[in-house]
Amino acid sequence: MKKVIYVALLCFCAQSGFSAHTFDLKSIVSGEYQTKRVPAFLPMNDGEHYTQRSKDKTMIIKYSYKTGQAVDTLFNVASARECPFKTFDGYSMSADEKKILLYADAEPVYRRSFKAVYYTFEIRRNLVKPLSDKPGKQQIATFSPNGRMVAFVRDNNIYLKKLDYGTESAITSDGVKNKILNGIPDWVYEEEFSVVSTLSWSPDNTTLAFVKTDETDVPEYSIQMFEGECPSLTPYAYYPGEFVYKYPVAGTKNSKVAVFTYTVETRAVKKMNVPVDGDSYIPRIRFTQNPDQLAVMTLNRNQNDFRMFLTNPKSGVSKLLIQDKNETWIDPDIMDYITFYPSGFIFASEKSGFRHLYHYNMSGTLIRQITRGNWDVTAYYGQDAKGYYYYESAAESPLCRAVYRVDNKGNIVKISTQKGYNQAHFNPACTYFVNEYSNAVTPPVVTVHNSQGKQLRIIEENSKLKNLPFSRKEFFTFKNESGEILNGYIMKPENFISGKKYPVVMVQYSGPGSQMVLDKWAAIDWTQYLTDNGYIVACVDGRGTGGRGTAFSRSIYCKMGILEAQDQIAAARYLGSLGYVDSSNIAIWGWSFGGYTTLMSMSMSSGVFKSGVAIAPVTDWRYYDTVYTERYMRTPQENNDGYIQTSPLKKAADLDGKLLIISGTADDNVHYLNTLQYSEALVQANKQFEMQIYTNRNHSIYGCNTRYHLYTRVYDFLQRNLK
Repeated sequence: MKKVIYVALLCFCAQSGFSAHTFDLKSIVSGEYQTKRVPAFLPMNDGEHYTQRSKDKTMIIKYSYKTGQAVDTLFNVASARECPFKTFDGYSMSADEKKILLYADAEPVYRRSFKAVYYTFEIRRNLVKPLSDKPGKQQIATFSPNGRMVAFVRDNNIYLKKLDYGTESAITSDGVKNKILNGIPDWVYEEEFSVVSTLSWSPDNTTLAFVKTDETDVPEYSIQMFEGECPSLTPYAYYPGEFVYKYPVAGTKNSKVAVFTYTVETRAVKKMNVPVDGDSYIPRIRFTQNPDQLAVMTLNRNQNDFRMFLTNPKSGVSKLLIQDKNETWIDPDIMDYITFYPSGFIFASEKSGFRHLYHYNMSGTLIRQITRGNWDVTAYYGQDAKGYYYYESAAESPLCRAVYRVDNKGNIVKISTQKGYNQAHFNPACTYFVNEYSNAVTPPVVTVHNSQGKQLRIIEENSKLKNLPFSRKEFFTFKNESGEILNGYIMKPENFISGKKYPVVMVQYSGPGSQMVLDKWAAIDWTQYLTDNGYIVACVDGRGTGGRGTAFSRSIYCKMGILEAQDQIAAARYLGSLGYVDSSNIAIWGWSFGGYTTLMSMSMSSGVFKSGVAIAPVTDWRYYDTVYTERYMRTPQENNDGYIQTSPLKKAADLDGKLLIISGTADDNVHYLNTLQYSEALVQANKQFEMQIYTNRNHSIYGCNTRYHLYTRVYDFLQRNLK
């Protein structure tokens, strides 16, 4: 191994000492030390005000950006006429800000989607009305631009409510569970493209566009459900029930998708002619500011060829507007950067090796490259009336984020004031922004600023957390065996004694584009309990993680898991070389992709990890979904050797160290099958291991006493097998 480098990174701030204190695990898990979050801001058209739901979920209050003072109450359950609910879960406003859509009794569908009972509220009349009088909860209720109509989905079909007349009509009628979905995505689109709605209104209110998803040929997946407790599913007391949904594993059939338009006046439904093959994805559709231009965004199945078409909703004819190709993959979140203006649109591309912003006209001709440099843009916020573009980037350091503005000549001004991690929320006019700042030792501070970055007021400081004696991150870098410099941090026990050797628990996620090593408040969680009890906690972001350009993140292509594991092994060996680390007592821990990396790391090394904890791990990429897996690995048919080499299942006989594997039986993301198949492989390889199963729990494994039990189980395992 080459000589290591151990330095404090520039964005790390020094800390002062604290008095003795012990964190109680139950208090940590219960949320006693959680940071206070500010309720979501909904900016108003005037650029000077915003609305928020009250903390008790009973009111919508209008505030001034500049002063923070409440200037009006737009809705109140106590005074609204004919209001049938006492609290509500969320809301949206019509473009003219005269009407509000409220929803209550929300219940989750998958990770992001939900069903709820929607209501309309006319501010002038102070009157609440149910959106629909027909049975069944609704999804994705969406105002037309003029606020006179609402489109929504119920039981996989799209409906249109004309508020002026009180009439409801069906736009589609072919929706069937696990077969046809209209206006909403299937499971894999929602999970991997972060989309819950595929509805888009034309700016002139004449047309509603939507995606029809046919998942008939996608294989079904069945999850057994048991009675359990908290909640108790009494119908399954003696015989298990099942939850059945469509889940395409790598290399199998995906849903077929097509774009349709509905003309409000004629009620005509027309299929659009989008020139893509049957295996392509359509993750987004969105009208531009021209009602004759529907932007249809597509990816080929390998997800390395992005195309955006302009489709005429009347003729159905599509024209290619822009194309972006990559030898590896196109990150799907670039679609969320695309913003349409009268002069064209903003586009994000990594074609230079780093993510940067580009301004194109509506003919697809480049007007200018907005940002450039050996650093990544990590968010685009908007453009103001003076022509300034606002964005977030990692220009200072991969560990930091700052907010900037740039003019048309490329002059950049940093408008966030403190080094660390900044995330902004601009209003559409880009006249004000709310900034959430933290660093490794400073809990989130939420402030309001004008467009020049001047701080106007503080909303939340989380002052309760400031003086707690938490273990602080100490950042470091070192070189792996390939000569790559990797970023990491360690957290030492508060009563750390120089010269004493400590056991180490390595925590990591390691998934593509992710980052855990950040100069950002990371919450007081169970790792604080570990340091309180004499462990050193360490974290390293290996190859494949984000914030460092494509050469670093794309090095894992078609062999996802190999380099990530090699870097965790190199990190363990580096940590073991430090004078205060007991190299014979190092454990590795991870959840989801981190659980997968735990298994790979323990199977690709010998004598490095004494123990490991893998929670909800993938154990073979053939078991995971098409969109995520094939983005990084291509299909098993194309890359059979890659799937074999990256499979913990195939490496079970090589597992070295004590293992605890944990799963929830109702995990709809990383199926319980992964753990069952892997445990069988360990049995047949005569490898002893420990297992913890949580009944009816999903990928997050939470609810009632579950999390406390989980972390108690993990801690007990580490005490027995590490310390």
